[in-house]
Amino acid sequence: MDSRVEDYLNDKFQVEADLDSLDVLLDTAKRQQALLKQQLDQANLDLQETSDVSAQHDLSLREDISTFDNRKTDIDQRLKLIIGADDIDDAVDLFMGSWEKLQTLDRATAYINILQEVDRLSTSARSTLRTNPRDSTAKYSTLRSILEGLKIAQPAAEGAAPHLVDQVEQETRDLDEQMRNVFGEALQKTLDSMSWPKKDTNVDPSVLGQWAEQMGLLLSLQEPDFTLSHHKGTQSATSQDPIVLLPLQIMVHPLELRFRYHFNGDKPTNRLDKPEYFLSHINDLIEAYNDFMLEHLQTILDKYATNPGFQSNLAYTDATTAFITSLLPMVRQKCLSLLPQIADDTQLLSHFVHELMEFDATLRDAWSYTPTTTPSETWRGLTWEVLVTHGYFNIWLEAEKSFALDRYHAITSTADSGEIDFDTPLPGTTKPTKGAIRVNDLLETITDRYRPLSSFSQRLRFLIDIQLEIFDRYHIRLHESLEAYISLTSTLGRTMSGSASGDSSTDLSGIRGLERLCRVFGSAEYLERKMLDWSDDVFFLGMWEELQSRTKSNAGTNRSVARDMSVAHIASKTSSVMANGGSGQDTNGDAEDGALFDETASAYRRLRTRSEGIIIESMEAAIRTALKGYSKISTWATLTVTTVATGEAGGQAMSISPELNGPLQALDAQLGFLASVLSRTPLRRVTRQICLSLQAYIWDYVMMRNTFSVGGAAILHTDILAVCNTINQHVGAGIAESGMKRLREALALLCLSADGASTDTTEITGSAEAEDAWGFTEEDTGLEQPTGPRRELSDSDHSMDSAEVSKWGLWDVEKRVFKSNDSAREALRHLGLETLNEQDARGILGRRVELQT
Repeated sequence: MDSRVEDYLNDKFQVEADLDSLDVLLDTAKRQQALLKQQLDQANLDLQETSDVSAQHDLSLREDISTFDNRKTDIDQRLKLIIGADDIDDAVDLFMGSWEKLQTLDRATAYINILQEVDRLSTSARSTLRTNPRDSTAKYSTLRSILEGLKIAQPAAEGAAPHLVDQVEQETRDLDEQMRNVFGEALQKTLDSMSWPKKDTNVDPSVLGQWAEQMGLLLSLQEPDFTLSHHKGTQSATSQDPIVLLPLQIMVHPLELRFRYHFNGDKPTNRLDKPEYFLSHINDLIEAYNDFMLEHLQTILDKYATNPGFQSNLAYTDATTAFITSLLPMVRQKCLSLLPQIADDTQLLSHFVHELMEFDATLRDAWSYTPTTTPSETWRGLTWEVLVTHGYFNIWLEAEKSFALDRYHAITSTADSGEIDFDTPLPGTTKPTKGAIRVNDLLETITDRYRPLSSFSQRLRFLIDIQLEIFDRYHIRLHESLEAYISLTSTLGRTMSGSASGDSSTDLSGIRGLERLCRVFGSAEYLERKMLDWSDDVFFLGMWEELQSRTKSNAGTNRSVARDMSVAHIASKTSSVMANGGSGQDTNGDAEDGALFDETASAYRRLRTRSEGIIIESMEAAIRTALKGYSKISTWATLTVTTVATGEAGGQAMSISPELNGPLQALDAQLGFLASVLSRTPLRRVTRQICLSLQAYIWDYVMMRNTFSVGGAAILHTDILAVCNTINQHVGAGIAESGMKRLREALALLCLSADGASTDTTEITGSAEAEDAWGFTEEDTGLEQPTGPRRELSDSDHSMDSAEVSKWGLWDVEKRVFKSNDSAREALRHLGLETLNEQDARGILGRRVELQT
């Protein structure tokens, strides 16, 4: 038995009870057998049908192959009979040649059709020129469209039809010329009947109507030119020059003839040195005919304003702009014929360019001439064309530079160039030299000469190559003058120059030396201040903003910011901010402002600071020299108070030491000179340092090297008071007292009475108002007002009232100062002595004769 049958029976009959379902199981098996037989029969049927279809397809395919072979054989036989070629590749080559001939025939047919259409349009336009000019202009526009379409298709066709394009272009050009002549002659007749361009122009309505019609025909004829110009302008990054309106070319022709008559021949008006003659003539023409253009031409242009070609430029829609555009070709031609004659003459070239810039400015400002696509754009001007397009900028720049440097050398060579100008500057300002004022005037003149330039690169070149160059040269001149002073005032310099042997021509002591230093200081400060003012000028602010914008946009590239100028070069000449990419931040990321004159102004600032320092040093040296005799007084311990005059209030005034008369006279003269030359701020800076120098010298060489009696101390106080009065009369009240505060407080201790008489230290140290004489805000230095009964000073209680302090004498103060450091500091505080410490106080009190015995 088959194992599968055995498994089946074992699965169905596992127990005796399963035999009861035998009949059901047999019926199910029979049904399944019948179903399987049915499926088998259907499969055999499908197989038979598929076999039949496959046999039929195989037969059909064999028939197709046989047919193809027969046709191929037939074609090969025909090819051999027709072309005589045994190889199929040879046959293909022969067929390609025939195919190319067919393509050539098709192109020729298309060319003939185009030429026939062009000839039809041209002939039709010519036939209706006088009878129906509007129809002629329409056909001409169609002809132009065909021509432009051919030109546009040429690149894609790899220039396949150059002769066709040339033929159509020649036909279009001939028709255009003929139409211009016919329409132009008609317009010219009408203009003759109008008596154009005479002042009494005939403006009869019938004549004006005919004129307007003929103007419109010429504008319609020119309309394709405007459309083409607009198309080129949208594809170009640079602005296109406007086209002169065809009817205006005819109208300005008599004006052009008049212009040539006056300015192209041998007439007196044609002068190389007077370009303003022909430029002002153009302005006169605009002034004379502008009203006519606005009244009559503007209405015609308004009718064409909706055309895209006309909208592309204000020179086609604004009557004044269109009229000016029609006049400029004669000006341009005159300029180009004049330039070669004056290029080698710097004065004539400079004058011509200046007049041309003035002419451009007049057109922009007076007539609002903006022949651009939008009113926001700026017309570059004829000057830009001359300098950039025709390459005359470098020639002109060199001419201007030569002129400016010649003028600079003339200024610095004059005899009074180094003299201080006491009249021109405003009162209360530092006085510069006449040369510095003239150099500044020259630089302002240079600014005015290149201010109208429309090119940023040209303005920057002018600034760097001329203005900053003159600034640098004058800085070198001032620096060399300062170095010469230092050399002459040195010991070796004085010996070599002969001043040590009494040569007064090189003597730089006293006022003469100060004057030389003040020339440098005043000139440096004056030009530095001017540069700061210029940095706030709208013109230079605009240049600075443009420079920053270009630097930022070019950051990370090697492109130049302006023509032939790198960022590093410009930064070295203008401002180090440019070296940071124009970001306005320094290397630490902090905000950093800049200006065009930063580097130059910084150089002048350093020169001013250095010259101020040398002024102080020279005066300090002069003071030390003058006070040598005063420092040798050795009778301070034996001097007594003498009365030389009686004051108005009945008080007595002591005379100063005779040895101080000379130094006071020198100080008075020098401060008087400085007060007449320097403004308040630098004068007070210098005076403060002089006061500190006086204080240090008298402290070290007089007070600390001598002993003083009460009379000697009083005379020393009188001497110092005389010095303060001398300083204050030139600088202002309280200045000297504030500058020598430490010395005054020392005198307050030195002048204490030894007999117990009261001493008011405020009379010697000065009032509180003197502390603010320099204009600075300082802390209040007033004394506290303690209360309580008078008693002996102890370590635990240092308070006392002001009445008690005012009665202190030498011995009272000596006892407190020498008792302990705390006691000394408390005593000094109550005395109102702020700058002295306890060691200073003990040293000063030790100078009194009474404390040394």
